[in-house]
Amino acid sequence: MERSMTAELTKEKLHDLRVFAEEIRLETLKIIRSRGFGHVGGSMSLADLMAVLYGEVMHIDPSNPRMKDRDWFVLSKGHGGPVMYATLGLKGYYPVSDAYQLNRPGTRFPSHTDRSLTPGVELTTGSLGQGISEAVGAALGFKTQGTGNHVYVCIGDGESDEGEVWEAAQFAAHYKLDNLTCFVDNNRYQLDGPVSEVMSHGKGIGAKFDAEGWHVIDVRDGNDVAQIYAAAAEALETKGVPTCVILNTIKGKGATFAEPVSAHSSQPTEEEWAEAVAAEEARLAAVRKA
Repeated sequence: MERSMTAELTKEKLHDLRVFAEEIRLETLKIIRSRGFGHVGGSMSLADLMAVLYGEVMHIDPSNPRMKDRDWFVLSKGHGGPVMYATLGLKGYYPVSDAYQLNRPGTRFPSHTDRSLTPGVELTTGSLGQGISEAVGAALGFKTQGTGNHVYVCIGDGESDEGEVWEAAQFAAHYKLDNLTCFVDNNRYQLDGPVSEVMSHGKGIGAKFDAEGWHVIDVRDGNDVAQIYAAAAEALETKGVPTCVILNTIKGKGATFAEPVSAHSSQPTEEEWAEAVAAEEARLAAVRKA
């Protein structure tokens, strides 16, 4: 069965998605705070995408994580695990507080996502470039079987330095995997600094995907749930080629100690943690009332 989406969301659903995004941000902060340090920047920039996919777009069942006709989400930038764990917990795959054991001995919630440990995680990722290759393989399998499963994958702009990303992109276009949507977290920073200085992408990552034969959508504000939803709907309507959605996001969005400096990984003081959590709690309360 092919997936379909309504062209536009009601005001009520948009409000619910904005609330869900802030809930994800708050829990992401709490999860990383439980360890005291971690990948705040690239986790927080994805909260809005996760809210849209898991709140409205994907066909999933938290009570049956391996349901055959489910849609798949692959977090290729696996170091963003905390935002994945927050989302899955809030959706009911497990109590979200379980993820407060982030990256501890014997945990089900390692720093990078692992299919064998965490309910709802489809594929193990962490080595950059690996996740999109796995996602392409999954999409090809579903396409060959003639099922309606749609595969969503998220890569980072820093991750796009990896040649494996472009091998996967070429392969997906060649096999016309229109059941594959790739989101690029284009937050402009990676571990060693600005992407433009570490390894620039010439005319842009979108131009590279376009050259490989993908349908490309550029989302001006990649932290706006309405724009993300519209792009996801367009992707589902696109036939014959895979779709790449460039999300122009803010690294560390919502974390008071990370957003101003576009921090990749952070080890803030307890005072900074308290300030960030309090600020996000206030933001969530305001969004709920809006």
